[in-house]
Amino acid sequence: MIPRYISIFGLVAGLIGCDQPGREPQEGTTPPVPSAARRSVVFLGTSLTAGLGLEPEQAYPALIQQKIDSAGLGFRVVNAGVSGETSAGARRRIDWLLREPVAVLVVETGANDGLRGLPPDSLRANIQAVFDRAKGSSSPPRLVLIGMRVPPNYGRAYTTSFHAVYPELARENDAELVPFLLDGVGGVPRLNQADGIHPTAEGQQVMAETVWKVLEPVLKEKA
Repeated sequence: MIPRYISIFGLVAGLIGCDQPGREPQEGTTPPVPSAARRSVVFLGTSLTAGLGLEPEQAYPALIQQKIDSAGLGFRVVNAGVSGETSAGARRRIDWLLREPVAVLVVETGANDGLRGLPPDSLRANIQAVFDRAKGSSSPPRLVLIGMRVPPNYGRAYTTSFHAVYPELARENDAELVPFLLDGVGGVPRLNQADGIHPTAEGQQVMAETVWKVLEPVLKEKA
């Protein structure tokens, strides 16, 4: 049986900007750098990144923006999550996303590949193509890869090959790795919406913490 945290994502697609202009900084925090002066952190992902079923400000990239602002780091988050997308779709979109300079590219893809039983070699090739395009840009971004897991429906050989894609690609491309986006969220009823698939606002908060542990040192290095 496919676990509750992986299923067919909806066909809604959209790009959600996470800037919140005009928001007053909380007491004890450093005022955020004006948007015009900020470098971009682009989250290329699926509905998990888009925050399907939630308000844009509840998705984990928007929560990352809050953490960036509180830390006084001069970066602007762009949520480029699209529901239902496979790694092939991410590969098709990367040129468009790199039209403007990107300081850090965070790649979250693969859940839909695994659900459909697509070959791990295809997943690997698509993510590698995204990385190659990023590294070949005029101002190459730092790379962060977010790992995904799949249920054992297709057998041990498939799941083993699938899971190995992420650490291997991270190592080969000098990318930082978030081992599993849904760590502590997948399969926890109170952290998932009624569909049992997409995280709640509270679940997104857990995801933001998971990603921030890896992303914060990268941003401080780039600042």
